[in-house]
Amino acid sequence: MVYSQMPWLKFYDPRINKEVSVDYDSLFDLLQQAANIHGEKPALTFYERSWSYKETRAISEWLAASLYRIGFKKGDRLGIMLPNCPHYIFSLFAVFRLGGIAVQVNPMYVEREIEYALNDSEANYMVVFEAFYQKVKEVQPKTSLKKIIVVGFGESRVSLADDDIYFDDFLTHDNAIPDIPINIEEDVAILQYTGGTTGVSKGVMLTHQNLLANIIQVCDFTYNAVDEKPENFKIISVLPMFHVYGLSCNALSAIRIGCNQLILPRFDVNELIEIINREKPFQVTAVPTMIFALNSHPQLEESAIKDIFYFSSGGAPLPVEQVKYFEKRVGIRLADGYGLSETAPSAISTPPFLPRKLGSVGIPIPGTEARIVKETEEGYVNVPVGEAGELILRGPQVMKGYWKRPSDTQLVIRDGWLFTDDIAKMDEDGYFYILDRKKDMIIASGYNVYPREIEEIIYQHAAVEEAIVVGKPDSYRGETVKAYVKVKAGVNVTPEQLIEYLKQNLAPYKVPKEIEFLAELPKSSVGKLLRRMLRQEENEKIHS
Repeated sequence: MVYSQMPWLKFYDPRINKEVSVDYDSLFDLLQQAANIHGEKPALTFYERSWSYKETRAISEWLAASLYRIGFKKGDRLGIMLPNCPHYIFSLFAVFRLGGIAVQVNPMYVEREIEYALNDSEANYMVVFEAFYQKVKEVQPKTSLKKIIVVGFGESRVSLADDDIYFDDFLTHDNAIPDIPINIEEDVAILQYTGGTTGVSKGVMLTHQNLLANIIQVCDFTYNAVDEKPENFKIISVLPMFHVYGLSCNALSAIRIGCNQLILPRFDVNELIEIINREKPFQVTAVPTMIFALNSHPQLEESAIKDIFYFSSGGAPLPVEQVKYFEKRVGIRLADGYGLSETAPSAISTPPFLPRKLGSVGIPIPGTEARIVKETEEGYVNVPVGEAGELILRGPQVMKGYWKRPSDTQLVIRDGWLFTDDIAKMDEDGYFYILDRKKDMIIASGYNVYPREIEEIIYQHAAVEEAIVVGKPDSYRGETVKAYVKVKAGVNVTPEQLIEYLKQNLAPYKVPKEIEFLAELPKSSVGKLLRRMLRQEENEKIHS
């Protein structure tokens, strides 16, 4: 009953709509309207060059016309394998204009992964950065790929096969394209491939409606209650656009709010601080590993980060101790949030107007329902306030399903609710707390152990920079707890000292039986610490 009452709504600022109304005909219409409103204002800045909103629309239309001329039609798939750059935005909106589907191809993919994404999506067209061109050519004969468009930034060019062409040479400077009807609720705009943590990677189908709804949800929740935005409004796009978090919450949302998007092709802590000092952005969005790097930077206090209005993190759990340390050094609030590819991606966040609770990811965004449930013999039932269970979500941003995988879709979407596989709890005010992934939970001697709880305590030790906790197979206990730790530079500590520290702060069954120091912990291409890799290594040791 309490979940249906949505206790979090009492914290909504009066200027925040509780529901979401999509007032765009398509994702391309988002750019169309932005260009009509903001015209010559800079939309994208990439190092020394800027593109206005009108230029961004024009180039996107030129690319769409060029694709249409060679046979691209509604529903066709185009792979995008680029670092963050303006051409990513041009390519996306060209596809949106034609009613096609953009296939997000991670630039860090090896040939096998590229081949899988292209074959699974059945992409016929691709826009690729020249540094990755040879990888794509290696797999092209095993795919249906028939046209490759290459993006380069330097004066020198790589040699291309006869049928391939550079981006600028491909553009024909006209926009002779017929009107193409878009059904925003049904037509898929993006295929976002998941990380493949539970088997093969699956293509998340995000419709125009899914993405537009989430863009509106994020923008309104973040900005509607802001009294004064600077005239020269800037945000930094350093989160990878090939992941829906960086794409929707940052790059596409920036188009809607009419700001100047400062694009960085990759995360480098020194470059990020330098651009913040020079450009004084209004907002920065990060992932936890970026926060870790900033916390380790000697010039953090002297930087202009202290002048940023809204600094937020998402994409992975953010340890409380890292939040405290960051806020102590720079004097601004660090907001946390929650989402997943299947929700385009945002579902819960901590907007500027919301009183923050440490450890919480915030409250559901407009139009989003959230419940904590557990499975019983009678089916799934709500758990009481404050108890742990699986987080399920419902809202306009929930995906259409998994590409060509109806049975997988039915497993996660039931009666309109998305089952996230995340263990969470809700407090009496409607704030949500993510405890762990269901599959990451450790069962040691019959006790349920949540790795994140242990990691939070490990992070409280002054010597620790990063930590991952996994379950290690054990013939007697079922599993035992093991921690992997990256120690801060110049700090001396032993695994035994850390274990003694943890014994003072955790129940005995939660204390790691083993701690291993690593120079670097494994991370994904978007900066998430990869627990599954270390867990897999432990399993392989047992079976070898």
